[in-house]
Amino acid sequence: MSETARITIAKPPSEVWALVGEFGGLDEWMAGVEACTVEGDVRTVHTMGMVITERLVGRDEAARAITYSIVGEGAPVSAHEATISVLDAPEGSEVTWEVAVEPAEAEGMFRDIYQGALGALKDHLEA
Repeated sequence: MSETARITIAKPPSEVWALVGEFGGLDEWMAGVEACTVEGDVRTVHTMGMVITERLVGRDEAARAITYSIVGEGAPVSAHEATISVLDAPEGSEVTWEVAVEPAEAEGMFRDIYQGALGALKDHLEA
């Protein structure tokens, strides 16, 4: 199973993807992220007193989608994979953030976190 957060942003998909598709750019728009660094296909995110290590699983320019997973001990999950996609929408762009985690009970928590992050992305881009 998985959960999906989604939001519509009044900007063209190319503009939204330019920000979302940057694997090391979370600290530019995601609230609570103090720092984000990338080395190879691994990014380290400093957020809410935690240090979370994430690995880039795939990035598809044509589909405007980026998939990553949490690795290591930084988050309270045993498995995690998430995909952020930027889709065409009549009002501009629809951004989805789909997540599957173990334990499955944590999916709702991640969806809520990602929904808040998408709100921050919208605020950042539409400001």
